[in-house]
Amino acid sequence: MDVVIQHCNRVKTSPSKKGHGFSRKCASLVKEQRARIYILRRCATMLLCWYIQGDD
Repeated sequence: MDVVIQHCNRVKTSPSKKGHGFSRKCASLVKEQRARIYILRRCATMLLCWYIQGDD
């Protein structure tokens, strides 16, 4: 999440599109980051289940 915030702080916007472009870009980055975290969580859960199942 810190990466998204740092990237959003570096995004330059034109004066005419000050609010809309910036917020869309940040929203897009947050959405992408959430998707990555979701995928990592699913993979970790799957690996943990396989590890636990292998102990039986």
